[in-house]
Amino acid sequence: MALTAVDIFKHLPKTNCRDCGVPTCLAFAMKVAQKQASLEDCPHVTEEAKAALAGESAPPIRLVTVGTGDKKLDLGQETVLFRHENTFLRPCGLAVLLDAGLDDAAVGEKLAYFKTLRFERVGLQFGINLVAVRSTGDADRLAAVAKRAADEVGLPLILMGGSASELSAAVAAVKDTRPLLYAATADNLAEMVALAKENACPLVVKAADPAALCELTPKAVEGGVQDLLLTTEAASAGAILQHQTAIRRGALTKKERRLGYPTLVVIEEEDPLQAATNASLALVTARLNIYTDPQKPIQIEAKLYEVGEPAEQSPVLVTTNFSLTYFTVESDVSASKVPTWIVVVDTEGTSVLTAWASEKFSAETIAAAVKACGVEDKVSHRKLMLPGGVAVLRGKVEDETGWQVEIGPRESSGIPSVLRSWTPN
Repeated sequence: MALTAVDIFKHLPKTNCRDCGVPTCLAFAMKVAQKQASLEDCPHVTEEAKAALAGESAPPIRLVTVGTGDKKLDLGQETVLFRHENTFLRPCGLAVLLDAGLDDAAVGEKLAYFKTLRFERVGLQFGINLVAVRSTGDADRLAAVAKRAADEVGLPLILMGGSASELSAAVAAVKDTRPLLYAATADNLAEMVALAKENACPLVVKAADPAALCELTPKAVEGGVQDLLLTTEAASAGAILQHQTAIRRGALTKKERRLGYPTLVVIEEEDPLQAATNASLALVTARLNIYTDPQKPIQIEAKLYEVGEPAEQSPVLVTTNFSLTYFTVESDVSASKVPTWIVVVDTEGTSVLTAWASEKFSAETIAAAVKACGVEDKVSHRKLMLPGGVAVLRGKVEDETGWQVEIGPRESSGIPSVLRSWTPN
C-alpha cells in the first residue's frame, strides 16, 4: 500500500541535517513518497524504521499464488474496496469439485469434461482455473486421483481433506504443482500448518466467521505459513455475502492484517439455481464485468460482421463496438434466423446513446464505417438500419452515405420481428 509523506516522516530522525541533500526531513519524506528519492538516501534512518515502513507499505491483501507455470493463479494484492477507485487486478479463480471416491471410469469422464469446459461472454472465452479434489477418507485414493487430475487437466489443484494425514500422500504426489491445501481449522491447525510449511504450499484457513479467522491466521503465520486463503462456514447466500464483505472491508478499510488474505467460497447445492445464487460473487459474468478497467470499456473490433450467411439482398444493420451492445444485437439477429450484415462503428467501446451524445456515433462516423468496411461491395441494395434510439440521425446519414435509412427498434429484442419483414427496396 502506498505510503504518504506523513507516514514516512514519522519514522525519520527529524534532525533536518541535510545529509540526504534535502533541506528538511519532511521535504525528504515527500520526495520518497513521490518515488523521487529512496529511503536509503538518509544515512541516519534506523533499521527498525526501515522494517516498520516495509511492513506498512505491504499490500493490505497478500498476494498468494496457487500452482506453477503458465496456469498458476495469482490472487489478492488488491488495494481498494470499490472498482471505481482503481481497476481490480486479479480476477477470482473458478474451481470445479472432483470426489476422489468416484471409480476410475467416472473420474476419467469428469476430467475429460473439465478439459473442455469453456465459457463465452461478450466475445471473450475462458475456462476454469482449478480442480478441487476432495478426499473421502482414503489417503492413497486421494493421491492417485490428484496425480491423475494434475497430469490430465494441467490446472492448479485444491486438495481437500479433514486432516494432514489424509492429505500428506496427495501433497507428496503433486508437490511440484504447488497445490492449495484445504483446510486448517481450530482443531487441526498445527498439523495442517506443518504440512503446508514442509511442502511450501498455500493453505486455506477455515473458521465460523471473520472474528474467528482473526484468532487463527496469526497462529498460522507464527507456524511459518504466510500464503493463506480464508473461508468461513457460512451456508446461506446472505451469510456468504456478509462474511466476504466483512473480510474485505476489514483488510482494506480497517487495515486488519489478520484478514489481509484472498478468500475462498465453497458452494455445494443440489439445486443449480440455488448454487448459482450462493456463488454469485464468483460467477463467470460477474467476474468478467468486475475485473475490467472501468475507464476502458470492453470493445470489439470495428468492422463488418456476418451473422449467418448473408448475401447481396441481406439486411445491413449499424451499431457500436461496445461489446455488450454488439453481442446483444448479434444474439437477437441470430434469433431471427435472417442472415444479416452488421456494420460496427468505432465508438471507443461506448453504447449507442452514450456514443451519440459524445458525437462518436454520428452521421460522419457511420458513413466512414460503411465506406471503410466494404459492405457496398457485398450487397446489391443501398438500404441500412439504424438503432431506434438515434432516429434523429436518419436524414444526415442518408446525405452522408447516399443510402436509404430505415429506423430499427429502440430495444434490441425487437430486432427479430423487424428483420423478418425487412425488404431491400
